[in-house]
Amino acid sequence: EGTPPNPAMWTYDIGGDGWGNEQLEFNTDRVENVSLDGQGNLRLVAREESYNGNDYTSGRIKTQGLVEQKYGRVEARSRLPEGQGLWPAFWMLGANINEVPWPGCGELDIMEYQGQRPARMFGSLHGPGYSGGEAITRDFVLDGGETFADDFHIFAIDWDPGRITFSVDDEVYGIMRSAEVSSLGDWVFDHEFFVILNLAVGGTLGGPVGPDTVFPAEVLVDYVRLFE
Repeated sequence: EGTPPNPAMWTYDIGGDGWGNEQLEFNTDRVENVSLDGQGNLRLVAREESYNGNDYTSGRIKTQGLVEQKYGRVEARSRLPEGQGLWPAFWMLGANINEVPWPGCGELDIMEYQGQRPARMFGSLHGPGYSGGEAITRDFVLDGGETFADDFHIFAIDWDPGRITFSVDDEVYGIMRSAEVSSLGDWVFDHEFFVILNLAVGGTLGGPVGPDTVFPAEVLVDYVRLFE
C-alpha cells in the first residue's frame, strides 16, 4: 500500500530501543508505517503488532544530510491522531549532532502533542541547561471543542537570529528569545538544523497506551515547507 516518500528529502530512523525516553514502538522503513497515500498526504502509521521484540511499529523520518536549514520559516500542515499513548511530533535537531551531542546541538520542537489531550499541542526549545523536562515550552489550546484530530492545522516556526516565533494556523502562541535562555545556558540556534517527523507510541511523554486507543493510528501530513 502506498509508495515511499521522496528519497531526495527523507531518510529513516530505524529501531526500537526506546529512543531515549522509553518509547514502545519499532520504527521501520516499510510502507506499512511510512507512505504517500495517493491523496497528496504523507502517512505515518502506528500499528499494534509484534515486530523485532516490540509490540508496536511506527515511522520516524528525517531530512538529515539531505535538507538542512538555518533561519527562515519551517511549517507543516498536518492532522494528528487521538488516543492515550500516541505522541506525534514535528521537530528539528542541530545538523552538528554527530560532533556536538544533544542537547548541545539544539532541539527545536515545532509541534508535540499527546493523543490523550487532543485539543492541546506545544512547542519547545532544548539546549544545554534547558533540556528534557527543563525545556522552554509554550502550549496552544484549540477552543470551542475542536481537536487536532478533527482537521488539518498548520504548525510553524519563524526563526530569526536570537528569536524563534511559534504559531498554529498563523496564530502566534510563543516567542522565545536568546535573552530568555541566557540565564540557563547557551542559545544554540544559529546553525543548520534538519527536520524530523515521527509518531511515537508510549514513552515518558506519550504515557501508557490506553485501552480505548485504536490502531492503526496515523498522522497525515499534507506538506512540509521550508522558506529561507
